[in-house]
Amino acid sequence: MEKDFDYEQMLAGKLYFAPNIFPENGSLAGKKLAQQINQEPIENKEAIVALERKLFGKTGGFFYVNPPLYVDYGRHVEIGENFYANMDCVFLDVNKIIFGDNVMVGPRAGFYTAGHPTDPTVRIKDLEFGLPIKVEDNVWIGANATILPGVTIGKNSIVGAGAVVTKDVPENTIVGGNPAKVIRNITEKDKQKWETEMKEYYTKLEEHKC
Repeated sequence: MEKDFDYEQMLAGKLYFAPNIFPENGSLAGKKLAQQINQEPIENKEAIVALERKLFGKTGGFFYVNPPLYVDYGRHVEIGENFYANMDCVFLDVNKIIFGDNVMVGPRAGFYTAGHPTDPTVRIKDLEFGLPIKVEDNVWIGANATILPGVTIGKNSIVGAGAVVTKDVPENTIVGGNPAKVIRNITEKDKQKWETEMKEYYTKLEEHKC
């Protein structure tokens, strides 16, 4: 059997020519599934989740991507446990997009694995490339954040709303801006503050039930 050279090049992060990818390896099936999801009545959550399990390459036991959503292939996206993405997110997955566990994604966030050569004489030949994106456990990505090719976001970190992430994000940090930079570390002080807030919430909730 003939190898699909350009599809293999794409997943390897090398230059490829998209029109040469074999139809059976193309992106049309994923785009059609995404369109079907986006047309499903929003109250039909079970049907939406079932379609999303077909769309994505891997999913955890509990996850939800709030429609509308947009993909290139869909099957190159891998989702961990307890994942939630709000509406209008874009997963441009010419290479892998891998999410860990307990990840939250705000509306209109975009994950863009696709890139183009900086040299125009190569770019106009319609050669392109894709680099994988990895989002580790317990990450929160704010609304309208843009995650660019080849980026890894370290565990427990927060990407601020509207950030354009061009480089790896260290663990336990808050980043923001364009290009995104570390604003500060997440510390024990954060843990103490929010654990106190949580205890107060549950105390008030129990009082409310009485």
